[in-house]
Amino acid sequence: MGSDDFRRASLEIWEEMARGWDDRRDAVWDASSGIGAWLVAALDPQPGETVLELAAGLGDTGFAAATRLGERARLICTDFSAPMVDAARRHAPERGVTNAEFRTMDAERIDLGDDSVDGVLCRWGYMLMADPGKALRETRRVLRNDGRLALSVWGAPERNPWAAVPARALLEQTGEPPPDPLAPGIFAMAREARTRELLEGAGFDAERVEEVAMTWRFESLDDYWRFVLDVAGALAMVIRSLPEDGQAAVRQRVEGDLEPFETANGYELGGVCLNVLARGLPLARQQ
Repeated sequence: MGSDDFRRASLEIWEEMARGWDDRRDAVWDASSGIGAWLVAALDPQPGETVLELAAGLGDTGFAAATRLGERARLICTDFSAPMVDAARRHAPERGVTNAEFRTMDAERIDLGDDSVDGVLCRWGYMLMADPGKALRETRRVLRNDGRLALSVWGAPERNPWAAVPARALLEQTGEPPPDPLAPGIFAMAREARTRELLEGAGFDAERVEEVAMTWRFESLDDYWRFVLDVAGALAMVIRSLPEDGQAAVRQRVEGDLEPFETANGYELGGVCLNVLARGLPLARQQ
């Protein structure tokens, strides 16, 4: 699939996923608030600054930053899925956010001027993009000199059973070969070396790279299975496209693989993110 075809398909996926993310917004933030808190603390937004959030989804990470910016500052909350942006706009008042601007925007084609923002946040976005290097170069373009970028991508599959278990079950059921590990997808930037290479190529210095753990909790197998179908992007769409007996077979495989994660209260599945604070290098040093 070419890059343009991938972008069109990805947009369709995330427009379809917006409702599920909205329905599960509180649960996702409860599980991932530690990831968001790390990003905001690392970015250290200051009163009066302009912060851009890319691939914002429902905007909760940016909202956490907005409360530190003050009324005279600005958060630009963006996603390339208009339904995601609409949902973020609806939820902003619940977080007490009044200093945000909401825009539908592709991170690979940022509709902002050069040197126009002080900081950029991106939680779980770059690894899903058709060309993460291009998106990072665009990020550097809109950042002022010495501007900061705080990003999070998912770590290795073996550290993220919540996503790896259903992905493996789907491959076993369909007989498809494993995807190219560098192709756009949830684990495309799981290797620190790969992430550093992309950042350096875009004109950033990665000042801090840390693994940050989190835990997803589910009341039952049904709860977990609905979560996968509601929010898991391309994986969810492929499972949904299977005939009923195929979906049932994947679910059965998943149930067996989830046994080690069963608790008295349901299931607990770990997750690990690779969180990065990077700083834009002076433009004169980019060749």
